[in-house]
Amino acid sequence: MAGGVPQGPRLQGLSAWTLTEGHVGMETQTRALAVALGLAPVVKRAPAPRLWSWLPGTLWPCSLAVANGRGAGLVPPFPDVLITCGRRSVPPALAIQRASRRGGGPGTFLIHIQNPLVARNRFDVLVIPAHDGIDGPNVVTCLGSVHGLTRERLTAEGEAMRARFARLPRPLVTVLVGGPNRAYGIGAREIAALADRLDALRQATGCGLAVVPSRRTGAANVALLKERLDRPGSYVWDGSDANPYLALIGLADALVVTCDSVNMVCEAAASERPVYVVMYPGTSARFDAFHAVMRTRNHARPFEGTVDFDWRPTPLREIEATAEEIARRYRARRGIA
Repeated sequence: MAGGVPQGPRLQGLSAWTLTEGHVGMETQTRALAVALGLAPVVKRAPAPRLWSWLPGTLWPCSLAVANGRGAGLVPPFPDVLITCGRRSVPPALAIQRASRRGGGPGTFLIHIQNPLVARNRFDVLVIPAHDGIDGPNVVTCLGSVHGLTRERLTAEGEAMRARFARLPRPLVTVLVGGPNRAYGIGAREIAALADRLDALRQATGCGLAVVPSRRTGAANVALLKERLDRPGSYVWDGSDANPYLALIGLADALVVTCDSVNMVCEAAASERPVYVVMYPGTSARFDAFHAVMRTRNHARPFEGTVDFDWRPTPLREIEATAEEIARRYRARRGIA
């Protein structure tokens, strides 16, 4: 029954769902926030019909029926708390909120991560990155993206794969490589230049290099990285075995991250190790604002070919404060002391 009373830390004891269209990054954010709130969520996925994806969320007809027709399982009893991410999860989320209120009572408490691109007052809480420049009475801002990584978890991930990377020299520089998006054009020229700068760093310092591409990097650019960094003391993951992304963040003595992914930069900063960002010319004021704040607050520095292994950045721990503020707002909205 929506509208329950939390027991224990934060919102523990309430029923909860997370809802996305199934993208891994979005689902990771919703689950991380749920766990930080003390919830044990049921994970729901509602892929959007392709023909509807261009419509504003408020114009989707019969969004619950359509989602359930595609196997989403969005049926009563509805949860006390619903956490969503991504604009295509908005129509079914609003439909759940309406349906949960039909029998009286406060209904489902609706939390949405990112800008919903509909009227913001339709949500109980919006969790929006500060670099989006959006404010309002129901907005909780955070620096960068929501994630649940901690130094302790990253250390454990690293230890689980330490033997696999024992041959790499120390200090170890982990390199997280993204790819082109709407803000940045990252192609063969940029990847080749990055590989050459990394190899120069390896030669100058004797460090090990562990490069982890992403899905957006593309097969051709991964092959280029492997070709340019085919040296003793270097490793490039090519997708042929288990993804060492978290392990190599945990094992790193410093990290170099391309600027195209807020998620990767924030997850690297969870390591509490030096983080250097490879900046490319771009067209996004939002990305520019994010990177500027990360530098100003001593979370990251621009990568200019050198690394200071002794630099101790300010830890980036946004999710705990975010969860605490959301729990406070839930209790206030429900009249709970």
